[in-house]
Amino acid sequence: MADSKSGVGGQGDQMIRIDMTTQTATTEAFPEAWRFLGGRSLSARIMLEECDPGCDPLGPDNLLILAPGVLAGTAAPTSGRLSVGGKSPLTGAIKEANTGGEPGQHLTKLGYRVIIVKGQPADPEARYGLEVDEDGVRIVPADDLKGLWNYPTCEALSKNYSKTASFITCGPAGELQLKGASVATTDQDNRYPTRHAARGGLGAVMGSKGLKFVCLEPGKSRARQAVDAAEFKSLIKNFSKAYLAGPQAMSGGTATTVEMANSMHTFPSRNRISGQFEHAAALDGKNIHENFAKRGGGMHNCLTGCIVQCSNVIHDEAGDYVTSALEFETITMLGANCAIGSLDEVAQLDRLSDDVGLDTIEVGAAIGVYMDAGKMEFGDAEGAKALFKQIADGTDLGKMIGNGPDTVGKATGHKRIPTVRGQAIPAWDPRPLQATGVTYATSAMGADHTAGLVVTPGSPEDDWAAASQKSQMVNAICDASGFCMFIGATVEQIRCFYAAYFGEALDGQWISDYGWQTLQDEWEFNKRAGFTEADDVMCECMETDGVGVNGDQVFTASAETIKAVFTRSVTPEELCSGIATG
Repeated sequence: MADSKSGVGGQGDQMIRIDMTTQTATTEAFPEAWRFLGGRSLSARIMLEECDPGCDPLGPDNLLILAPGVLAGTAAPTSGRLSVGGKSPLTGAIKEANTGGEPGQHLTKLGYRVIIVKGQPADPEARYGLEVDEDGVRIVPADDLKGLWNYPTCEALSKNYSKTASFITCGPAGELQLKGASVATTDQDNRYPTRHAARGGLGAVMGSKGLKFVCLEPGKSRARQAVDAAEFKSLIKNFSKAYLAGPQAMSGGTATTVEMANSMHTFPSRNRISGQFEHAAALDGKNIHENFAKRGGGMHNCLTGCIVQCSNVIHDEAGDYVTSALEFETITMLGANCAIGSLDEVAQLDRLSDDVGLDTIEVGAAIGVYMDAGKMEFGDAEGAKALFKQIADGTDLGKMIGNGPDTVGKATGHKRIPTVRGQAIPAWDPRPLQATGVTYATSAMGADHTAGLVVTPGSPEDDWAAASQKSQMVNAICDASGFCMFIGATVEQIRCFYAAYFGEALDGQWISDYGWQTLQDEWEFNKRAGFTEADDVMCECMETDGVGVNGDQVFTASAETIKAVFTRSVTPEELCSGIATG
């Protein structure tokens, strides 16, 4: 554990380096040059400074980065999120995937700002765990967990560690190094592996390191303190009071956006042949809330200190637990996109995704392409569920689905493959939401709504580049801070929290530069990895296959509009009012 000053404005913080080749775990002082960095901004800087952009994403030279946000471990509300970073095996580009759960809080409370994992064990069949607690850091054997799904893995770990420990785990999809694999983290209440750093295949990077789990034992560690403690406390009080007195838009969870999305033709069905689904009402999150009274379950928070409580806990008709955090994206991609119109079936598919360790967006898109290619009937929920065992068993069919829609399209010869840089387009469709499409084309991450979602259907093209750029900068700042997007913090509020925490005079220009630099670091990594302007494009099917009332909405952003995102135009004043959306 870091020294007694750790956590006071970041003083005395340390970092952990793991070398899986030499089987060594070391700690060192967190660099002063990285003092203000956390989460996504820290992951981007480490990748740019320490990772060879030309490396094999599944080779020993790639890094697996576990970086909590700057404010994680403090008393700031809903601020303990964790960024997982590395070079994506799915896109070949830089990747950061953000997740909730307890590990981000626990790691920072122990005084560590980041874990950097490199190398690979000599025996590719060996499995290891990483223990982090008040006594230090240790690599331990984990062959007994090899091949276990995430739920039984966490059940086994819970028997060996304290009731307060949290876990980061790699499911069988990650162990098989499938490109759609996620990194699972445990939630606050039951330590189920329901929170996932899902996008970009970073679970495969974890699997390539032979790392089956990370256990974080917080012990008696306490919340991190700000340099200007009085101001920080005042910010927490006023911010929390304002949030709780407000509309609390996300308190019902993302599943409640189904009706709105369907009305805007951004609830894609049947591999995006349509932007609406005839069974949208059956998949509406309102049904989840109505079921709480007769089935049990309810809303809960995924991490300590969350005041949003957007995570739904789903029970079946018998009142038994099925899954947690059945999100809009999952309902869309494993539901409407596959023409599966039952919430119970989608909940079971979500549970399987969490258990095997897969991004629900990527696997939902892959199954959608598979169905669209005529290999399985649209709406075949039982057939879709059977695919998950194939994935976990590593069959040829399972590997094809687990590697994502690009792989499915190439294997079947199907042409409608909705991906950008090899990553599946999420539910929010770039045809009615053109500025969001510009984000997909320009983000270093590929198609990722959390990179910069802009929900302004019908806006003129002159607005798209600036709207996308602003959203990307705002989201980068939020992902660096550790705040959950659903708390609704403005960039100005994040700036104030930073200033009090570090005890520094940080102005609007500073926080604006901070967000822009994160994007610059990510773009620069991709440039060094060989990406060019020619890669900043939308997939062909989004430009030719229309949706909307008349079926004529296609992605139309010009090359000039896309290119404009890379020239900074958003002012600090414009940025500071921004709220992250994703």
